[in-house]
Amino acid sequence: MDQITIKEVAKLCGVGISTVSRAINNHPDINAETKKKIMRVIEEQNYIPNNSARNLKRVESKMIVVLMKGITNPFFNRMIKIFENRIVRYKYSILIHHVDEEEDEVTAALRLEKEKKPGGMIFLGGKADHEEEKLKSLKAPFVMCACRLNPDIDKTLYSSVSIDDVNASYEMVSHLISQGHRRIAIAAARKEDTAVGKMRLAGYKKALADHNIPYREELVIHQDAETDAYSMSGGYSAAKRFLESGAGATAIFAISDVTAFGVCRALADAGKMIPGDISVAGFDGIEMAEYYCPSLTTMKQPCDQMALESVELLFDLMDGRCVNKQIVFEAQLVTGESTAAVMTGGKR
Repeated sequence: MDQITIKEVAKLCGVGISTVSRAINNHPDINAETKKKIMRVIEEQNYIPNNSARNLKRVESKMIVVLMKGITNPFFNRMIKIFENRIVRYKYSILIHHVDEEEDEVTAALRLEKEKKPGGMIFLGGKADHEEEKLKSLKAPFVMCACRLNPDIDKTLYSSVSIDDVNASYEMVSHLISQGHRRIAIAAARKEDTAVGKMRLAGYKKALADHNIPYREELVIHQDAETDAYSMSGGYSAAKRFLESGAGATAIFAISDVTAFGVCRALADAGKMIPGDISVAGFDGIEMAEYYCPSLTTMKQPCDQMALESVELLFDLMDGRCVNKQIVFEAQLVTGESTAAVMTGGKR
């Protein structure tokens, strides 16, 4: 009878190879019941670990790959710091891989999985649409952070930690409407965007519809393909084009704080006062929003909690302590100095 392999042991136990390796090597980062189950199967199957293969597998599984999409976003930079601190506590190394805006992050992950053989992966940002067959092809446990996939994708195929971008955007636009704004422009993502920009635009449209305000295409300011997505330069050039169009608005909702900063600069260059002439709101709740002048009204994402939860969920998956699940946090409306109510006659 052929000797059973570590892969077959893992399959019998319903866990990953890295979890079996941790049990064999008496690693502290493993659930006691899971370890007991693995050791029982090893004994029953007379599995004899190969020292060289075992050591190679242990080295390969001691890395976590973070695929980061959106290098211009300070929101992600803070999350990276939290990832690093937490992953090091688990005695794992971390590899940060920047994914180009046009590149599919799951395709990049499949390539990295072959090259690096990580113990697990975290997707930081990315598209909401992915092929289910590609997700099934990923062997290492993974968590999608700050990214919520479309509801029609099989939820058993992935784990995610995010906010509800549609509802958060809806809340921000509803807040502006409650201040008397009716012509609300949105500094949106690129037209082809299938990430959070698409969801935040959907929330904008829904808020207008629910408040019986007509949706106007001329009030949707898409970023240029030549500028970085969700960037200051993208917000600046989009706002300049909007001002030149003469469409006019009493408020601009930018889909990220960084984009909002670019919008504010374009308005200032045009001699507009914020919020005296026009209100500006952002999204993310990065630290700079609080100290910007004027301080920015924004939807604050619970950055620290989302990052910590992503790491803990990933290691739970790696150790077989849970199955794939989707965790949704609530965003918080933070009112700053950049928005104000519209007075009678459309003037403040």
